[in-house]
Amino acid sequence: MEFQMKLKRFLKRETVLSVAAVLAVLSMFFVPPDADYLGYIDLRTLAILFSLMTIMAGLRRQGVFDRMGRALLARTGSTLQLVLVLVGLCFFGSMIITNDVSLLTFVPFTFVVLNGLAPDTRRALTIPVVCMQTIAANLGSMLTPIGNPQNLYLYGKSGMSMAEFLLLMFPYTVVSLLLLVGWAVAVCRKQASSCIGALPEQPNTTADRKIILLDAVLFAVCLLAVVRVLPYGVAFAAVLVCTLCADRSTLRNVDYSLLLTFVAFFVFIGNLGRIPAFSGWLQAILAGREVLVAVLASQVTSNVPAALLLSGFTDETTALIIGTNLGGLGTLIASMASLISYRQIARELPEEKGRYFKLFTLSNLIFLVILLAEWRIIGR
Repeated sequence: MEFQMKLKRFLKRETVLSVAAVLAVLSMFFVPPDADYLGYIDLRTLAILFSLMTIMAGLRRQGVFDRMGRALLARTGSTLQLVLVLVGLCFFGSMIITNDVSLLTFVPFTFVVLNGLAPDTRRALTIPVVCMQTIAANLGSMLTPIGNPQNLYLYGKSGMSMAEFLLLMFPYTVVSLLLLVGWAVAVCRKQASSCIGALPEQPNTTADRKIILLDAVLFAVCLLAVVRVLPYGVAFAAVLVCTLCADRSTLRNVDYSLLLTFVAFFVFIGNLGRIPAFSGWLQAILAGREVLVAVLASQVTSNVPAALLLSGFTDETTALIIGTNLGGLGTLIASMASLISYRQIARELPEEKGRYFKLFTLSNLIFLVILLAEWRIIGR
């Protein structure tokens, strides 16, 4: 009975990993394991993803992002400025620290900050702000190859330069920012003159400057590996050895389930590619419709699995980059990062879950429609 309860909790907590593992195992019945399996695994993506997650976990443990947020918020003078900073932290932060880390850091921080507002203002702003922070993190992360896991994978697969990637996603990022600013102005019209109380005191934690400096250097090394200046193995070894020696406990905060999810999908996709009937069918569906198929697939599988799956059956990687990033909008699971905010709402304001879900879904669909219209207009 205890085992069943543990299994149930694991499946609930790691749904995507569980599904990916089942699919990988099922595919082995059609393509028995052999030496070709070794070619399925994209070691470059796994190594860089592990390295970046480790560095971000270390910086987050040192309170770096929390201090940055407080420094910016200390300069706000109105509710509109406050909301713009809270949403902007997720939007711009996700470009560097990934959408997951951005939401893990700044959504709990937002609850602390908004508790300093008048009760009516707090009640009016909490759900909309967290909703827009989630959208902002997903949209901001699409600009850079390191903003989210699917970008890192597709960037490595595409062979694009950093400049080409940035130029590809820049138009969508600009429109997204304008939409977020317009939304913030609309929400804050009635609260614009509200008084903002003093920020809550920062927790009494002492940051280790040597660890912060080390992580900053390691982050620079990882960026060099991302843009292919350094071999990814060098970055991986540097991060692993330095973390083991200087900040070993950080390794417990790495999202290993995401890495295992990638491995399982690599096996599943590799095996599907060796089944001629399925491979031909999916290639036919994708041909000329890569962006729309990626958006639709993301709604039911989330955008990371969609990127991994579809990339095995088309060479139009740029279309998949656009499709899986825009596809992060829509349903609650379109981007798994969105569940971070939902869980926080369920924990802090359980009676508001329904309201949050409705606003989240409506807002996502509006943003998705506008950005898809932009894609149709600019043609890329």
